[in-house]
Amino acid sequence: MKFRDIVILFLFFRAIDFLIAYLSQFFIPYLGFFPYKEIAENYNLPKFLTAFANFDGAHYLLIAKNGYAQYQQAFFPLYPLLIRWLSPLFLNNHLVTGLLISNLSFLVGLFIFKKYSDLVCHSEIGSESETRSRNKFGMTRDVTNYWPILFLVVFPTSFFFGAVYTEGLFFFLLVGCLYFLKKERFYLAGIFAFFASLTKLIGLFLIIFFILKLIRNWKLGIRNFKLILITLSPLLGLTIYSFYLWLTTRDPLFFLNSQWAFGANRSSSIILLPQVYFRYLKIFFTASWNFQYFISLFEFITFNFVLFFIVLDLIKNLKFKIKNYEVLGLGFFSFINLLLPTLTGTLSSIPRYALFSLSFFVYLSQIKNLLIKVAIATIFVIFHIIMLGFFIQGYFVS
Repeated sequence: MKFRDIVILFLFFRAIDFLIAYLSQFFIPYLGFFPYKEIAENYNLPKFLTAFANFDGAHYLLIAKNGYAQYQQAFFPLYPLLIRWLSPLFLNNHLVTGLLISNLSFLVGLFIFKKYSDLVCHSEIGSESETRSRNKFGMTRDVTNYWPILFLVVFPTSFFFGAVYTEGLFFFLLVGCLYFLKKERFYLAGIFAFFASLTKLIGLFLIIFFILKLIRNWKLGIRNFKLILITLSPLLGLTIYSFYLWLTTRDPLFFLNSQWAFGANRSSSIILLPQVYFRYLKIFFTASWNFQYFISLFEFITFNFVLFFIVLDLIKNLKFKIKNYEVLGLGFFSFINLLLPTLTGTLSSIPRYALFSLSFFVYLSQIKNLLIKVAIATIFVIFHIIMLGFFIQGYFVS
């Protein structure tokens, strides 16, 4: 799968998303019950494009324009800073700048993810019968390496990669770090990890991959002190942001302690998963059947579906003697990425956070039955259309 193929795939699904966004206004009544929705409208783009800055997108635009206001420190700084710095190239239109950053980051990230999955997971993907096929010239070609990317692109919430959210940028930084670490270009891996932890909190846990790399090298008798130093790079980004918060708010953890201000019933104290399950079961048995009820059900099903395959992947990699530390690291990171948000006592936004549990998409691509994979992808597409349509019309979906 060449870069040209990835560009075609990206443009095709972007066009589909834009078409869904345009048509949704004719089928779904507008709700728009979120603050600052008028901010994006000031940038004079068509409504179906403006809506890609709904909810959190409005805060990123405000931070890019005016800096942090009260409680907006919950949003990490790199993405709005890039919007501010690059917007002069686009007539100071922060919305256009944000959309371009997200989409270009995701496009390049897909290409890097393809290269990384080829290096790390290729031997484990797909059955032998579908690993190679012949084109009309009788030449063999790999067909299974499309599946991890295809599952990611059609996932129900993948449209966030192209919205004014941090998802596109963080995906690029995440897979860039993993790729360069695999290639043992440690300085570049450290730079990507540093910026990743300035983009999302989960970027801190890229340290898992560095630690596993150190363990692997140690067992091989390799003592790389440069790698030991660079292992701290994910900590450095978060430390710098925490220091800034201490200077401005006197609370270095204000990115956590301000979460309550944005609803979603998040707790500032740690809530364990069994209690979260209890809360959701209570919702299912007592709450009214409205839109919020079905979003809660969607969150619950998505969380358990993704978690199931991540756990299967971890069991598979831990059952026998560890041979592939990169795949193991991907499993641990994916597990933490999915479980960390639940500590706030809710599964809210889990369908969006699950986008970075990459071992889930890799594991699905290893399913040998083609019909099962097609069925899963089809279900993803159906829910992608539904979730995007409601998101565009101002309903909170993740």
